[in-house]
Amino acid sequence: MTVEIRVPALGESLTTATVARWLKNSGDYVQHDETIVELETDKVSVEVTAPSAGRLEDCVAVGTEVEIGGLLGAVDETAEAPAAPEPAAAEPAPAPKAAAPEPVASPARVTPPAPETPKPVSVTSAPKLSSHEARERRVPMSRLRQTIARNLKAAQNTAAILTTFNEIDMSAAKALRAEYKDEFEKKHDGARLGFMSFFARAVVGGLKDYPAINAQIEGDEIVYRDFVNLGIAVGTERGLVVPVLHDADQMSFAELERRIADYGKRARTGGLKLEELSHGTFSITNGGIFGSLLSTPILNTPQSGILGMHAIQDRPVVRDGQIVIRPMMYVALSYDHRIVDGREAVSFLVRIKQLVEDPRRLLLDL
Repeated sequence: MTVEIRVPALGESLTTATVARWLKNSGDYVQHDETIVELETDKVSVEVTAPSAGRLEDCVAVGTEVEIGGLLGAVDETAEAPAAPEPAAAEPAPAPKAAAPEPVASPARVTPPAPETPKPVSVTSAPKLSSHEARERRVPMSRLRQTIARNLKAAQNTAAILTTFNEIDMSAAKALRAEYKDEFEKKHDGARLGFMSFFARAVVGGLKDYPAINAQIEGDEIVYRDFVNLGIAVGTERGLVVPVLHDADQMSFAELERRIADYGKRARTGGLKLEELSHGTFSITNGGIFGSLLSTPILNTPQSGILGMHAIQDRPVVRDGQIVIRPMMYVALSYDHRIVDGREAVSFLVRIKQLVEDPRRLLLDL
């Protein structure tokens, strides 16, 4: 009996996928539920498993675009599993070689071989490549990369993007983290206290004060939200993905840290689900983990704002008339000027600065 392998349902907004790679080849014997093929969509990569054990047949070619429910191949259940290979027999030891006879001098005259006449070599003309062209390689863009490129360009073409900057003294946050990180990790089952949760909580507080930054334009209307679905940008080998913390405004520090760590891990292994990448209302991107000191992040449309975090760097600053060294971070807010006024954007960023520089405000909701 032959069992068909079909494209699974991928989500309401996805109707097609591309065959990215086969982990098994036609003719291979596969086990039930063994991962055999990887599909790529506009948002996520999806692994498809074998519906039963048997011989894999009629695999659709890599690069083929397939519809939901479309045929990917088949498994012949009547095929027998290959027998386990028998252990190889030990090879007999080689027999000792007889000693070579001693050379004997001979008066015989050796005639040198006659020189061979050189044969003509045919030369076929070939197109010449420049030194640069010979060292180039062309790789098709993945569907995810194409979608990223299309969305980023659409953001620039649609929204009136403006960026405002500020800097944050990370001294208090660093001190609080150093004092409580071990106790925090022990109490919350290994959840590590990082700086992202400080900024996530600060963003939630800022969006409550300036709701236009959490809103979006739909036609001639503005849609305001009384919740925060916070996207956290993650760089992967496949490209940038932005998993979403739904109802982040209801989460504790520990839950934020656990979810962020889990999303980051699964984003890099391709294990995110479609619903975990949808319905974000605001995003955070942290170029600081790659060493970026300052940047202007691009909106993740149709969202109206994105916060850019950067590297923490010791810099001289003035405190109470004295020059001191403090761990400083530049932060950037890119926003859609069609819906967010400059006053709101600057005030929002100042609010983030206040909350992170004095984390007690986060705990007391001040």
